[in-house]
Amino acid sequence: MAKKILVLGGAHIDRRGRIFGETAPGASNPGGWFEEPGGGGFNAARNLARLGFDVRLISPRGGDPSGEMVAEAASHAGIDDRPFVFLDRKTPSYTAILENDGNLVIALADMELYKLFVPRRLSIRSVRDAFDDTDLVLCDANLPAETLAAIAARAAACGKPVAAIAISPAKVVRLKPSLAGIDHMFLNEAEAAALTESRPEDPREWIGALRALGLRNGVITRGKRALIAFSRDAVVSLQPPVVDNVADVTGAGDSLASGVLSALLAGHDLAEAVRHGAAAAAITVQSPYATAENLSPELLKTTLALVPKAEILS
Repeated sequence: MAKKILVLGGAHIDRRGRIFGETAPGASNPGGWFEEPGGGGFNAARNLARLGFDVRLISPRGGDPSGEMVAEAASHAGIDDRPFVFLDRKTPSYTAILENDGNLVIALADMELYKLFVPRRLSIRSVRDAFDDTDLVLCDANLPAETLAAIAARAAACGKPVAAIAISPAKVVRLKPSLAGIDHMFLNEAEAAALTESRPEDPREWIGALRALGLRNGVITRGKRALIAFSRDAVVSLQPPVVDNVADVTGAGDSLASGVLSALLAGHDLAEAVRHGAAAAAITVQSPYATAENLSPELLKTTLALVPKAEILS
């Protein structure tokens, strides 16, 4: 029987504009426009469903065509979608401008609706049942800090592990009061710097700072450079595989989190789990979408052959 994952977090519309030539700051740039359902929690939910997990998604949504687009994409991915729908509100959105090579120039997040996902909504019977009936709870920092704390507390009361996706430097600080209740955290360098209020020359120094804040296990990604991951008793480093045909880096971090969690739930250790995460991210960046529609357990296994072994640092 497939393991169950409860996802509480962002499920909204991603709009991405890509500049066709060299970026000219402060000027009009020729380019193209694209939109699709996205959000950290939603991207991870789709990835995990494609990897064979039984995924339930709970998030706020507006009663508008954008909300219907998210619902349709969730259904297509095989997700058990249980949104809080606010008929008089608009579905949140994320609007990004990308350079020709896919790297982010600037983004704007219109996420006011997520403020309505308040802690008392966790007391709804269907939500309580979802906590009781899952193997892992995954949340993201699109939600309010007090709600994230309540999620960690309810999961602890149910004896369920919690994973969290940092989302952005501005939002990751919402997770700070909850770090002692989070079992696995996924963040990049900028988010680690915002959370620890430090930017060490050696990224391994972040581990001590994050542990001091109460975090037990984490993965810090560094773009094309080696990621750092740690647990209570291990520290590993992994150089991501070279991907020649990068289409779009959007969603890479969410897919990495999905790959790592899928491996941990299958019983792999941290060193092997980050390899699965790197493989999932490599598949995703070759897709023009925030999640790769061809992601599957078989493709992930094939792509693992391209990922080097993790280096055990301690």
